[in-house]
Amino acid sequence: MSASAPAPSPWYRRALHALRCSLKLRMVLVFLLLAMAMSFTFISGAQKAFSVGWREAARPLLMDYVDRLAGEVSAGDGSPNVERALAITQRLPLTIDIVGPRVNWRSHPEQERPHWLRDRPRGGGRDDAAGWGDDKDWQQLLQRTTADGHRIEFGLSDAAFERRPRLVGYTLTALLILTLLAFLYVRRLLRPLDHIRQGALRFGAGEFGQPIPVRHPQRPDELGELAATINTMGQDIHQMLEAQRALLLAISHELRSPLTRARLNTELLPESDEITPQREALLRDLSEMARLISDLLESERLAGRHAALHREPTDPVALAREVIDELATTQPAARGIQLHAATGLPVLALDPIRVRLLLRNLLDNALRHGGSAPRPVELHVRALATGQGIELEVRDHGPGVPDDQLPHLAQAFFRPDTARTRSAGGVGLGLYLCRLVAQAHGGTFAVRNAKPGLAVTVSLPGA
Repeated sequence: MSASAPAPSPWYRRALHALRCSLKLRMVLVFLLLAMAMSFTFISGAQKAFSVGWREAARPLLMDYVDRLAGEVSAGDGSPNVERALAITQRLPLTIDIVGPRVNWRSHPEQERPHWLRDRPRGGGRDDAAGWGDDKDWQQLLQRTTADGHRIEFGLSDAAFERRPRLVGYTLTALLILTLLAFLYVRRLLRPLDHIRQGALRFGAGEFGQPIPVRHPQRPDELGELAATINTMGQDIHQMLEAQRALLLAISHELRSPLTRARLNTELLPESDEITPQREALLRDLSEMARLISDLLESERLAGRHAALHREPTDPVALAREVIDELATTQPAARGIQLHAATGLPVLALDPIRVRLLLRNLLDNALRHGGSAPRPVELHVRALATGQGIELEVRDHGPGVPDDQLPHLAQAFFRPDTARTRSAGGVGLGLYLCRLVAQAHGGTFAVRNAKPGLAVTVSLPGA
């Protein structure tokens, strides 16, 4: 049964992760919080200023206006008139409540009375409000008592606030539009960060041909200066790598001639019981040095930007058998290599010399580190899942390597166990060359601990 897919994380966790990983979203959030804090501070300050100063400024005017309304409601004899009160409520967004011995009338019976008027005992004048705390000012301002003992209470009609939901909607829409504009501006402002990230990835992959674009190079901002600095750093690294590559190529070429002369002089030494062992040891060392130089030159050719492959129709299984036979002439353990080849593998357009180098290095590495294991080295040749190309896997049953060193095995001159590898004759270029060959063919290179042993998998797609 196939493993079930992991359940998606909740939306709030995804939102928190996006916020934690996005500088743009955090800047927009700071903008929103700052805008809300400023609005709250302004409104609170304005309300406080109004609450402090309204008595001195608006209270006399409001009291005079309420007196006029109360006089308009009252008839000539001082008793309240319902018709006049109704006319006022139709003209102004007000509510009028009349409570007294003869008239009890409310202009808006469906509207809830203010909390400071609920359950209030009927009758009484302004002095009745003395125990109502902060609401007494409103009671004294909005209540009047007529000469015949009626109390007239004024208030604001709810119809004056019918547009509040619409205004709230307008406010929210304006806030969303401002947020969107702020996000777009911040996104445009921080777009150089995306260019810097992409440029850093290119430089890390060894592609120095395309620099990071600098916005307004004549007057760059902080991000422009950062991009220009990284471009300069990339150029310096590129020049350093090119100088190192040129030095390696020059040394490798220059060493070939003296090595060839040394090998010829060694082969011309007389054969005797005393000289022959030293002669053979010297020839082995010279062969290893010549192989190291060849590997260095090949690695520089493959690591270059214009690595050229000489593709031709190649049978991968036949090539694998040839490499095993070649290794068997110098390493007897190679005769025990088990070749597992799938049937019906296609003939592919590969570079046979480079693929031969890849197989030789993979099998030689497996024999050196897993040849003494109870089980032999295995070579698997199978078709890719896509059907276009092959997959090579070489596995030994040796001790393997620590998991933290797996990502470094395909680096140049890296050796997980220096003493053992030197005694075995390796210099740390074998797996590095294999990775370069795979990448030159457009394939992949992967190393894993097979427990026991190490397994190296290479994919070679067809051209």
